[in-house]
Amino acid sequence: MRSHEMRTGRSVLVAFEHGEDFFDGLLEACRANDIRQGYIPMFIGGMATAEIIGSCERPADPQAPIWTPVHLTGLDVVGAGTIAYDPATGTSQPHVHLSAGIRGYSATAHTGHLLRGTVQYLTELVIVEVTAPALRRVADPDLYDLAVLRFGAE
Repeated sequence: MRSHEMRTGRSVLVAFEHGEDFFDGLLEACRANDIRQGYIPMFIGGMATAEIIGSCERPADPQAPIWTPVHLTGLDVVGAGTIAYDPATGTSQPHVHLSAGIRGYSATAHTGHLLRGTVQYLTELVIVEVTAPALRRVADPDLYDLAVLRFGAE
C-alpha cells in the first residue's frame, strides 16, 4: 500500500456534447482549464457506444491484465477515474472505469476499464485538480509492465 497527502486545486464541471468522443472531450477540458492531473470523483450520463476491457474466454494467465475490448451500445453510465501527467510527452493520462447499463436489455450492466466511448445525449463530469503530489503512471515490470499510479518522486 502506498499513500500520500493530496492537495487539491480547482473543481471543474464538464458537460459533453451529443456525439462527442469521451476521451477527446475530457482531455480538451483539461487543456482548456490548464489541468494536468486530478481525479474524477464521478460522472453520469449516456453513451451511444463504449468499449471496456473484458473477456468471455478463460485467460491463459489469470494474473495477467486483459486488454480485449467488449463493445457495448445504448448505455446509461456512471464512473470515476484519475488523471496523471507525463512530463516527457506533455500529456495528461486518464484512467477511467465505468458501470454501464444497457438500456435495451433490462439495464443489464457491465463494469470495467473504459477504452473509448461516444456520448449520447449528455454526460456530465467533475474534475478535481490535484496540485500535489505529482501524479505519474509508471510501468511496473513486476505487474506485466502495467502503468501504475505513483506519487511525487517515487
